[in-house]
Amino acid sequence: MKEDQANPAQYLISTVSKRSGVKADLIRAWERRYEAVSPSRTEGRQRIYTDQDIARLRLLNQATNNGHSISQIARLSLNELHSLITKDMHTSNQTQPHIRPIRGDKHELLDDYLEKCFSAIIAFEATVLERHCENAIAELGPMSFIEQLLTPLLTKMDESLQAGLLRPAHEHMATSIIRSLAYILRTNRPCSRQAPRMIMSTPTGQLHETGALLAMIIAEFKGWHVTYLGANLPAEEIAAAVKYTHARAVSINISFRNDDSVIIKEIRRLNTLIGKDVTLIAGGRAAVDYQTILDEIGAFRVNNYDHFKLVLDGLRAQTSFQDYA
Repeated sequence: MKEDQANPAQYLISTVSKRSGVKADLIRAWERRYEAVSPSRTEGRQRIYTDQDIARLRLLNQATNNGHSISQIARLSLNELHSLITKDMHTSNQTQPHIRPIRGDKHELLDDYLEKCFSAIIAFEATVLERHCENAIAELGPMSFIEQLLTPLLTKMDESLQAGLLRPAHEHMATSIIRSLAYILRTNRPCSRQAPRMIMSTPTGQLHETGALLAMIIAEFKGWHVTYLGANLPAEEIAAAVKYTHARAVSINISFRNDDSVIIKEIRRLNTLIGKDVTLIAGGRAAVDYQTILDEIGAFRVNNYDHFKLVLDGLRAQTSFQDYA
């Protein structure tokens, strides 16, 4: 559909997303949850926005990247947003978004979200789970959502699966929601053309991709250009992607220990195919079970997301992995 030619000051959401730097899914979430903008509708019920809406979204995007909660700033005027950002520029030299610490009553907020999300999983209420996650992302910010809510939720799910309190169907439903939220979670800042490239996947036989999805988002926040290949991919295909993208690193996620002979063979094969100039990183709950083969080939195993971020920083600075062991 073309934009309204009679009123060039009205734009469809695809144009607004490009001009504001805010992804379409996030625009809808901000509108639905916090009334950050109030677009009108075409006869076909498509949203149409104004230049003022685009200006608001640009400022809101910059403010949230500076660490402000969208719930607190969504209804500020343009002048108030300008003043807020100007104050940020004078009080901080940081150019990267940071994780907002959760203190005081925010701990209660996290506990509340954790309980509500887990209850939605138990009840197979996918729409409810998605709504809780969207609210949490907007309230906490992407990185805090991943590290302080989603990671504990996944741990609780794993423990419940092992105890027989959840079924695999519960996990599949939750994973599908997390996958759908990945677009919102990913950074709105455009990736630099000089950004180092990384391939992200799981090896053959590893069907669980949640850890890889979250690692992809974290790597993008750390300034990497990530090509995500999905789960259960043979070494030859991962290596082909490395070749075509000129990636500097490959990150694989190993969530479960199943057929050791297959995993060991795939790790060794992948390492041979990508060559010594490409760094192989392994993470995930079961990666520790393959420490011997990882040490043998000189690959690097990350212990957690904080460790992963340190490794990414070290790679970008071309420092030795030993500094982060």
